[in-house]
Amino acid sequence: MRGPADPTAAPTVIATLAPPASGCLFVLAAPSGAGKTSLVRALLEREPGMRLSVSYTTRVPRPGERDGVDYHFVDEATFLALRDRGEFLEHAHVHGHWYATSATWLAAQVAAGHDVLLEIDWQGARQVRTLIPGSVLIFILPPSLASLEERLNRRGQDAPEVIARRVDAAREEMRHVGEFDYVIMNQDFARAVDDLSVIVRAARLAASRQQARHAVLIAKLLHP
Repeated sequence: MRGPADPTAAPTVIATLAPPASGCLFVLAAPSGAGKTSLVRALLEREPGMRLSVSYTTRVPRPGERDGVDYHFVDEATFLALRDRGEFLEHAHVHGHWYATSATWLAAQVAAGHDVLLEIDWQGARQVRTLIPGSVLIFILPPSLASLEERLNRRGQDAPEVIARRVDAAREEMRHVGEFDYVIMNQDFARAVDDLSVIVRAARLAASRQQARHAVLIAKLLHP
């Protein structure tokens, strides 16, 4: 779980992310074990034009994780150097490790008209909303705490006391669900993927985004 985020990106970078960018930033948050990673993978398969923002971290890769795909795995010296150069939109120190989102990459992708998906915790999502008002915030809820605990146990990655702490943390995270634009209940996976895809497609059709994306066509229609 990510901790309190600290927005440190240079103002010039943030300015490039402001409307009327034609791309859309989708911010997805969920408590650990709610199925967020599986939903993200399914959405990217359904929406191949969407780009996934890959965060930076100083922790070591877990089994099966790949550098540049799941995270950019860097040492602490490299991380702090990137932070001091204003590379990050936000960063946080959680359980002894650093995590961050690249501001320069996001700026380039959204400005070029690409839709970007960002996985982050509720605190990071709050910071992103402040810095990028046009972002779309989506929260994933489990159908119950029992199902959440069961998913965590099935992973086989954490000791029972760690799982207990994650369940307690999930309760706190879910109290912030009202800060998001959309909420998806991940009870039926196929339905949850459909719901997520609907949100993405609806956001793309927002009037302000369509005006930015099709400015030339609209100008011709209005002024033949």
